[in-house]
Amino acid sequence: MSSRTAALDEAATRFLAARRIAVTGVSHAPQGHGSNAVYTRLRDRGWTVFAVNPNAQTVEGDPCYADLGDIPGGVEAVVVGTSPERAEATVRRCIELGIGMVWMHRGLGAGSVDEEAARIGREAGLLVVAGGCPLMFDGCSDLGHRVMRRMLRPTGGLPAHA
Repeated sequence: MSSRTAALDEAATRFLAARRIAVTGVSHAPQGHGSNAVYTRLRDRGWTVFAVNPNAQTVEGDPCYADLGDIPGGVEAVVVGTSPERAEATVRRCIELGIGMVWMHRGLGAGSVDEEAARIGREAGLLVVAGGCPLMFDGCSDLGHRVMRRMLRPTGGLPAHA
């Protein structure tokens, strides 16, 4: 296992050790939204998850919050599932709220990764995973995500570091 692979695996393990995770970019119309898939998988596997979308009242039958700061009791980590243009504002909000971990989701498409947002988060001391999907890792993975992880690793499709 390369040091790159080990670093990503370690970051994923740390991130998924959080039991209260917010997922941004979830939609009240769930078909085709990666954020909704992450949200429901984490919820169904035992994490306490919070949907964040300022334009939705509920998501997947659960309450939805307009802002990370609106979540009662706060969260330990955030999955960014919005457009990359919104990632920096989310990372800055995490810094303000003392949320220590951010995962910018990216599957096969462009995803939510913004390198400037990742840099800002890392400089502020956050654990930032800029790419890939939490569902590719132990505890919440499925066969499809494990296959995707194996395919993306050798091609550089997963982040080089966290």
